[in-house]
Amino acid sequence: MHGFANPARFLRIARWLMPLLLASGVVLTASALAWGLFKVPPDRLMGDTVRILFIHVPAAWLGMAGWMAIAGASFAELVWRHPLAGIAARAAAVPGATFTAICLATGSIWGRPTWGTWWVWDGRLTSMLVLLFLYLGYKALADASSRDGGNGRVAAVFGLVGAVNIPIIHYSVLWWNSLHQPPSISLGKSAIDPAFLWPLMVATLGFSLIFGGVVLARMRAILADIQAEARLRRKAMAEPSGELANA
Repeated sequence: MHGFANPARFLRIARWLMPLLLASGVVLTASALAWGLFKVPPDRLMGDTVRILFIHVPAAWLGMAGWMAIAGASFAELVWRHPLAGIAARAAAVPGATFTAICLATGSIWGRPTWGTWWVWDGRLTSMLVLLFLYLGYKALADASSRDGGNGRVAAVFGLVGAVNIPIIHYSVLWWNSLHQPPSISLGKSAIDPAFLWPLMVATLGFSLIFGGVVLARMRAILADIQAEARLRRKAMAEPSGELANA
């Protein structure tokens, strides 16, 4: 694992892996959405409204998975001082927050005809909204630490502590009485009809590949900013000595 911690080696790998992930993710996602929108039959209870699940479910999964990526990278940063760990955590924050927002928006759109309301303060929806606020808080901490030249330990601790919300999201529909339906997919079994399950799995894979490609792109951008800032600092430090020599 530490072999990939070298920024130069990481950049060589990310240079070809990033477009591969993005391209394959776009193809799979577009195919799954077309499959779900035009081939899958309407649900007997929810009708065509059910088709939003092909966006809502992958967005919910990636909203939670994004924070777990932040927590894992934060752990590596705190314990092993992994050189790219903090950068990986920062890179996952924006796509994670984006998918969380998509989950909340599509859930509200889905809930209006299904529940008769845009929003209810039940356990699943409230804990998912908390996750969005955690993402925003983490990004603010990470940006402030980077701007002030800090080591990012505060943001890393926040990333670990925030992971407590993930099991709350997962088990909320079981712990509390909720309008939200219980989990339809668990280890080894699924309550979803195969006609819906297969395009849902393809959509989830496609969105996950896009997520991975975006994280790699953001890591490359953050590394480029760090390298550019380091060059500017070296140039600024060299200029006074050069002026003194000319004097």
